[in-house]
Amino acid sequence: MKSTEYTDFLRSRNVDDDAINCALNNIADFEVYLAHTGKDIDSLQVPSVKKYFTALIADGENSIERFRDLARYFYATGQNEVYIYIISTVSGREVLESISDKLASNMDTRCRDSVFEGLDVPPLGSSPDTYPGNTCLLVNRLMDLGADTCHDVLADNHHGISHDSFQKHIQWFKESNSIDDFLERLHAERIMILQQHLDEDKVWFEQEITPEVIELVKGNQEILSAVRDGEYLYITKIPYSPKNWLKETDTIMKRYYACHCPLAREAIIMNDMEIPMDWCYCSGGFGKLMFDIVFGESTEVEVLQSVLAGDSVCRFRIKLPEKIIPNNTS
Repeated sequence: MKSTEYTDFLRSRNVDDDAINCALNNIADFEVYLAHTGKDIDSLQVPSVKKYFTALIADGENSIERFRDLARYFYATGQNEVYIYIISTVSGREVLESISDKLASNMDTRCRDSVFEGLDVPPLGSSPDTYPGNTCLLVNRLMDLGADTCHDVLADNHHGISHDSFQKHIQWFKESNSIDDFLERLHAERIMILQQHLDEDKVWFEQEITPEVIELVKGNQEILSAVRDGEYLYITKIPYSPKNWLKETDTIMKRYYACHCPLAREAIIMNDMEIPMDWCYCSGGFGKLMFDIVFGESTEVEVLQSVLAGDSVCRFRIKLPEKIIPNNTS
């Protein structure tokens, strides 16, 4: 274990001493497990992590704190593939609880209970291919309530992103001569951030950044920003695994590498599973959140393209509020 490097990383994140000691113990537990398999933590491959997660579930030791400590270790030590696997395995579950709360708020608890009846969330740390069945059932039940209701429930801030994280962008919008200037500034900032992560050889969220990825973003302002056309903004989602997406020629795998949703992604490569593209209104809600906050009111989003529907990317259209639409909408 690279304990010094890991400890320094945790301290840089303002983790207190007790939590650091707990994290070190969790990593040490993993090393004990690996010793029995002849593996080393600092040259680890994903299959070993999968087996460990299965063991944790069986022993009832699959806590979110343990998974968080493991993810942080592999991020700190630059083992990007393992880090990304852990994040993709344990993330997304909060979305289900948030959708449940939204449905109860928009409709009522009886409706919520009916929609979620029999949906068994797999244990934390379960293989990603255990989620699509529940996701498919959930979105179909939501669609039974009507497409508008389904889309409205899904297009919310289900990842719990703090509105405070967009305060800078509110100020930028106020300073901008036009929404188009704001979008250009936003795009330039995102490219700069990607370049910093490339220079530091760090993962950006779950994305490995390469020069080719940066060129992809530079060449399309819809990615990580938006392009205005009249009264609409158009957004194209950056692929979840952009490095692999750029190199992939197989259409199914290209869709797989594009999909961000840990609750749906595996369906793309499962022969017996097809999740309606309506599920992507959840991603649309994520994409419009910043604009809701910057504009000071909720916007309408529409899914134009979805990898769940066979497209190679996910693309969205956001309708500008009346007060934001330029006088000249050409």
